[in-house]
Amino acid sequence: MLNLNTLQVQRAKFQFHPFHMVTPSPWPLFISFSLLILTMGAVVYFNGYASPFGDSGIILVLLGFITTASCMALWLRDVVTEGTFLGDHTIAVQKGLNMGMLLFILSEVFFFVSIFWALFHSSLSPAVELGGQWPPQGIESINPFELPLLNTILLLSSGATVTYSHHALINKNRKGAISGLVLTVLFAAVFTVCQGIEYMNAPFTIADGAYGSTFYMSTGFHGIHVIVGTIMLLVSLARLVQYHFTSTHHVGYESAILYWHFVDVVWLFLFVSVYWYGG
Repeated sequence: MLNLNTLQVQRAKFQFHPFHMVTPSPWPLFISFSLLILTMGAVVYFNGYASPFGDSGIILVLLGFITTASCMALWLRDVVTEGTFLGDHTIAVQKGLNMGMLLFILSEVFFFVSIFWALFHSSLSPAVELGGQWPPQGIESINPFELPLLNTILLLSSGATVTYSHHALINKNRKGAISGLVLTVLFAAVFTVCQGIEYMNAPFTIADGAYGSTFYMSTGFHGIHVIVGTIMLLVSLARLVQYHFTSTHHVGYESAILYWHFVDVVWLFLFVSVYWYGG
């Protein structure tokens, strides 16, 4: 049975460069139509119009979401096949993939910068409409040293366990890599549950002015990123169990780890600015 290095050597005989020439794929076109369905459904739903299905657009939203998620999963399945079984992900390709992930995380950084900008715009100099104070008059804030502090401990612990798992994989410690990643996923799941409990018991809603809007925008979008990061780690765990990764070839796992550390750092800013300072 040929290993990955042998495949790369054999493929190099037929081309004079280390880059991956991607074969035609239907997934970009399918995702474009899926996103169009999702956007149209969201517009119909938000404005309360009747959709072709007789409802307010929620069926179009669900259809667009399911088709988009399915196309993304199938597209990433092809990428995994190219990198794991076909030997297309040479060192040059891996560097390009890592750079692409770093640029994606940079775009996410500026996304959260805009949310923090909205928060500090209202909190550093509260307007008269806010009562000249932050939190505004009549808003009971959440104690930062209860569930938020527990969530901080959970995320910091998950960052430590995923780093341990990564180093274990590099040092060819398969059992340590799997156990560290399992702990990371468990910490992430508990964090999401605690965030849901906090939302259910919060003394204010997203409709409570600038405070409610900035609170739920910042923590809500962070929660979505936690869920996405958890899915990435679960996929990495499944691939790790199936021997898809080696000590020198695990670019997919590295991308998930980078994304997860980004989620950790954003939460530290959220804890300080939204919960501690904002409360």
